[in-house]
Formats: sequence, structure tokens, C-alpha cells
Amino acid sequence: MQRNDKFLNSILNSITDHIVVIDKNGYIQFVNESWAEFGDNNACLVKNNWDGINYLEQCDKAAASGDNYGIVASIGIRNVIAQKDPVFYFEYPCHSPAEKRWFMMRVTPFEVDNEHFFVISHQNITERKLAEEKIKQLAQLDGLTNIANRRTFDKYLLEEWRRCCRLHKPISLALIDLDYFKLLNDTYGHQTGDECLRNIALLLKDFAKRPNDICARYGGEEFVLVWGDTNSQAAKSLSERLLHAVSELKIPNEESPISKFLTISIGLATLTPEKNSEEGELISCADKRLYKAKDKGRNRIEF
Repeated sequence: MQRNDKFLNSILNSITDHIVVIDKNGYIQFVNESWAEFGDNNACLVKNNWDGINYLEQCDKAAASGDNYGIVASIGIRNVIAQKDPVFYFEYPCHSPAEKRWFMMRVTPFEVDNEHFFVISHQNITERKLAEEKIKQLAQLDGLTNIANRRTFDKYLLEEWRRCCRLHKPISLALIDLDYFKLLNDTYGHQTGDECLRNIALLLKDFAKRPNDICARYGGEEFVLVWGDTNSQAAKSLSERLLHAVSELKIPNEESPISKFLTISIGLATLTPEKNSEEGELISCADKRLYKAKDKGRNRIEF
């Protein structure tokens, strides 16, 4: 059954994907309504009439302004036009001030009357990407305390160590142990113990608010704080505040030989990474100081 152009246009305009058709030189021959509406709603400089606009030039302009995705798109489309690749697709972010968004670009060639054209579609894949982000985020968190887990901490510390090495900046690490936590568990039960761990984790978040900071559950009743680009005196001041903040929580631990409330011991270390050094040195330093704090009676900082 033959249909006219109006019928075919209606089909294309009913598709939610943003669709544009270009010729072999990159000039736009057609856009569907989804494409035009997206441009209107996102401050696009082109208004209403897309005919004669060169899509490749728009990609090149984006690339020249430092947009790496414009570079990828430009190369991919040209490879399909030159028949180096049969099709091209890639995922890219297109966030607005109000929301996160991702799209999948696909480039597919077709031929009409011996003339070559190329369909470029942009499919909104935000829902899938947000789900992937949530799964990734959950994999990075400790299930009980909802802060970074040991694996996330290890990865972060390596990256921060390398960054501080490049910039010749100090990095500080506080290894934190809950004093006589086993007695708290035995006295009040494991549910109370779990609640105690969650409360400590929540408090630690207040001490890791900068982009170069992280708090994590190191294992059992041990936690860790990392402060990038932070010298020893600043780290000591933060650790003293933390020691006081934990005492202010007044979490009961009546069987503890040093206090009727939960206390912590902190091993603090600061190093400026050098070439060929390893982040394990920082952990080792903090660990030794933590044991020293325990030997000296706990509820204290050793640095």
C-alpha cells in the first residue's frame, strides 16, 4: 500500500527519538518534531528552520570549544560517510541545570536514487544510566553504615595519593578504632552495636565534606578518614574535633574500663607523596600510631 509524504512524516514525528538526516557533506535534509522541540527547549541557537544547517560543522564547533563528545561524534559520522565503518554509535551525557540526562547517538547510512544520506538518531537513555549509577553507587558503599566500603577506600586513596604526588601536596589519614566495642556489643546486643556503627559513620560524614576527603569503614569497628591537601596541624585539629564529637554523642558503654560512654582512638599520619612512593606507607604510619594510642590507654590521638 502506497502512502504519501505526509503519512511518512507523521510516522517520523511520532517517534520520541531525536532524528536528523544529513547528506554526504553534512547538510541537514530533515529533522523530526522531537529533534526540533529538544532544540527549542534547550537554548539551541538554530530556530525553526534546520534546512541547510551543516551538522558536521556544528560538531566541529563543539569540538573546538573543548567538547570531547563533539570530537567523537565528528570522527564517527565522517567514518560512516567515508564507508570506513558501516554504522556508528556512542553514549554521551547532556545534562541540564535541572536534571541529569544521557543519550545514545546512532548513525546509519541509506541510499535513494544513487544519492547517499545518513540518519542520525539520539535516543534518551537517562533512565537506564540512572539505574546503572545507583547500582554502581550501592556497590561502593558499606551495607551497614552507608559510607564508602574498603574497596572504594583503597581505590580512592590510590587516586588521591597520585594526585597529591603530582601537585607536591600533603595527604593526611586518620585510622579510627572504637574503644572496647566488643564490650558494648556483649552488654547491649548486636543491634545496638550496629546502631552505634551507623551513628559513628554519620558523624564521620561531617568530617569529609570536601571533594578531596573521604570517610570509609575500614573493617569491623575501624573507620578511616582521608584528607587530601591537608597538613599535619590541620589534620590534628580535625582529629581533636572528632574525638570531642564522639564523646558528645554519649553512646553508653558502661563496661568500658576508661569511660561510661563510647570513646575512640585515632592513629594519624601525614605524608607528602614522592615519586615511586606508595600509599601503603601512609596506612602503615597511621596503623602504628593507632596501636600506640591503644597502648597509652586509648581515648586519644597519636600523630
